Amino acid sequence: MNVTKLSQLLGIFPYVAMCVTERGRYMKALFTKSLVAGAIALSTVTTAIAADITGAGATFPYPIYAKWAEAYKAKTKTGLNYQSIGSSGGIKQIKAKTVDFGASDAPVKFEDLEKDGLVQFPAIIGGVVPVVNIDGLKPGQLKVTGDVLAQIFMGYIVNWSDKQIAALNPGVKLPNESITVVHRADGSGTTAIFTDYLAKVNPKWKEIVGSGAAVKWPAASSIGGKGNEGVAANVNRVKNSIGYVEYAYTKKNNMTFLEIKNQAGQFVAPDDETFAAAAAGTDWSKVPGMGTFITNAPGAKSWPITGASFILMYKQPENKANSAEVIKFFDFAFKEGKKMAADLDYVPMPDATTEFIRKNVWTKISTK
Repeated sequence: MNVTKLSQLLGIFPYVAMCVTERGRYMKALFTKSLVAGAIALSTVTTAIAADITGAGATFPYPIYAKWAEAYKAKTKTGLNYQSIGSSGGIKQIKAKTVDFGASDAPVKFEDLEKDGLVQFPAIIGGVVPVVNIDGLKPGQLKVTGDVLAQIFMGYIVNWSDKQIAALNPGVKLPNESITVVHRADGSGTTAIFTDYLAKVNPKWKEIVGSGAAVKWPAASSIGGKGNEGVAANVNRVKNSIGYVEYAYTKKNNMTFLEIKNQAGQFVAPDDETFAAAAAGTDWSKVPGMGTFITNAPGAKSWPITGASFILMYKQPENKANSAEVIKFFDFAFKEGKKMAADLDYVPMPDATTEFIRKNVWTKISTK
């Protein structure tokens, strides 16, 4: 490693420590054991450089990456320093070559991968879930369609007692209170998944707002949060608010999620079964660069806001030994991390997909 790259790598550690400390206050309640593992070996920079692998990006998969890291370190003594800074940050970090891998829930286009000398593969499947803070409501009690959800986030529906919401929820006591929209304030793959879905189900959303990792949020009453953690914290703090987070953050924090009417016309709740149903029809091997959204998928049991989180690596990495270790880490995760994923309500990648990754993606990475 040359002096410039070493200084760049050293330069990120204060930020990592700050990031872990700030997020730790919230995530401690969610993933106490996982958080400790997710920011491994920050106390000794020399040791981290010598033995650990580094990654940065999506907050969507952070809980499972932390869990995998804990198990992998126990088995191999190799740690993972992962910055949970959002997908856009992960793409920037891998392009700057300050980490061994980037992580993004918004897949990078094949032509951009080729231009930058990168490969991409999906590592885990999960769901993005709308969550609310409304007194007296139980998880799954409130139902919405994709169209109504888009209207709420556009600011067209501004009160919980709106007739469109009431029509979908007969017998449910809805407060006559204004809605506060909570959204991501950073470049986010979770946002990319969420807005991709809204653009598919609401033409006005597609025309006015569009989709992507960062959009201009039109609702007048709205606040931003950094990371899935920040959105969850703001929803928990602000009465009568609505936001969107990855399901692991919903489940571990006992948040009130909404049921959504899927493409088949069925109201479904988020869990690993409905995420798996949504992903079942995706043949990742047929997609150039393996990058695709799987929102609004067909199927009676499909959760409509399902997505994958992707890993980005260089074909010709500067640190070949670390890249080889990253491959070993994800190979371990694919083989031995399935139950860990299921425990957090993620969906492991299918065996056929992971075998394709081994034969057709990892073989493109120079590790010697």
